[in-house]
Order: sequence, then structure tokens, then C-alpha cells
Amino acid sequence: MAQAQETLDERALAMLRWRCRRGLLENDLFLERFFERHGPRVNAAQAQALSQLMELGDHDLLDLQLARKTLAQVNPALDNADTREVLSLLRENR
Repeated sequence: MAQAQETLDERALAMLRWRCRRGLLENDLFLERFFERHGPRVNAAQAQALSQLMELGDHDLLDLQLARKTLAQVNPALDNADTREVLSLLRENR
């Protein structure tokens, strides 16, 4: 559990940022703001949740970020506390 709360080191954070590049500009804008605001504080659990969100298609991801769909509607397996937390951070100041 303690490892999940540790922040990512610089290399792991850079790899996560690279993994989060998307095909839709709108998604990239959400993700860029997320990393600008929260990047230095991203922990392993959040990184795992964000990585799982990146497995979604661009349109599903955008629907989640704009709150047009819920996690349960898009992928019930992702509807957990860590993913909801990351999604909330992504939605900040839309």
C-alpha cells in the first residue's frame, strides 16, 4: 500500500506522459493540464489508473472527461476509487 502512495520519479513520470499522448487534441489538452497541475504529485496508484484510462478509445476518454458518460457506462471494470480520483483531477477547470 505504501508504494501506491509514493510519487513517481522523473523517468516514470516522463514515460507516463509519453504514454498519454492521444489522437484527439481535446484529450491532449485535458492531459496536458493534468500534468501541469498534478504531475509532480502523481503516485503509483494514480499512474496505474491513468494508464488504464489510456486503454480506452479517444471518444470514450473524451466523453468521460466531459462527463457525458460515466465510468460504469464506458467500462465497468474501471469504476473504482483510483480511476474516479484521476478522472476528477482530469476534469478540474474544464
